[in-house]
Amino acid sequence: MALSSDNESPQKMDIAITMVAIFSTMLAVLISLIFAQTRNTKDGMISSFLPDPDKEPSKYHFERYCWVYSPVWIGAMGVIVVFQLYEDFTAWTYDLVLGGLALPFLLQPIIYPLGPDKDRPLLERYAFKANLWIAIFTFIGNYWYTHYFFSVLKARYSMPAHNLNAVPIALYFATHFYFSSYHAFSNAFLRKVQTTYQKNTLRTVLFCAVIAVFSYFTAFMETLTISSYPYYSFEDRDMAFTLGSAFYGIYFLFSFPMFFFFDNSIDDQNEKSMSVWETVVHANGCGMLVLCSLDLVRLFVAKVPLIVGDR
Repeated sequence: MALSSDNESPQKMDIAITMVAIFSTMLAVLISLIFAQTRNTKDGMISSFLPDPDKEPSKYHFERYCWVYSPVWIGAMGVIVVFQLYEDFTAWTYDLVLGGLALPFLLQPIIYPLGPDKDRPLLERYAFKANLWIAIFTFIGNYWYTHYFFSVLKARYSMPAHNLNAVPIALYFATHFYFSSYHAFSNAFLRKVQTTYQKNTLRTVLFCAVIAVFSYFTAFMETLTISSYPYYSFEDRDMAFTLGSAFYGIYFLFSFPMFFFFDNSIDDQNEKSMSVWETVVHANGCGMLVLCSLDLVRLFVAKVPLIVGDR
């Protein structure tokens, strides 16, 4: 529903004040928890955002690659939105552009293996398994979770598209490069907590708080950055910013910690790393946890029927 210009500015101010209050509270909680920590003095433990290249070279090279490529796709998406290049896009253009931006993640383990992955068969490479994990999770997210946004938040896509289960196929590609970066960033924050502070109950609380705050922040920032894109709309955009970010953040409450601990034994000669089948099971398990949580919110909070499929 369109808002009149007289009402638009006060409403924007109200939502801005609400979001400032939400993030200020989250920041205050994090700062309080950080000041309550005891720094790690264990010999050989280095406080770091990235994995130790000597102890975890496979994860190091994968996450470093994510950090290097992320500004590229972010810049490309920024140009498309700011200059409204999407106005000339057809369904095939969306597929080609967003699929093309996903390829550097999807093809990297195959044609450009890094670190120890160079000496491993394809199916044993950490980057291959990490991409497979994210691909499965993002497929579940688009195929199933998107319908919760349609039903609960009354979201709607209206761009030209080739659809799979009423969701544009191009978005399956886009979600892969979005989520690859999100999970690399979350790994960095969680690792910083783990390597900086002594292991105890307070560190566990901080670890969980970082997951919750970064989940909400990630969801909000994605909603904010695409808010000027006219072909993805909500019935109530203000609710999409506040409650919608919490709803979307449920994805990451499970996926961030599960991906952080995924295949931690990959570089440990004394432990067996995860197989491709175990990767598939792990990703699907995460997907089911999110699906059940979204449905519980729909049933007991939103109290709306779920409609899956063409609308």
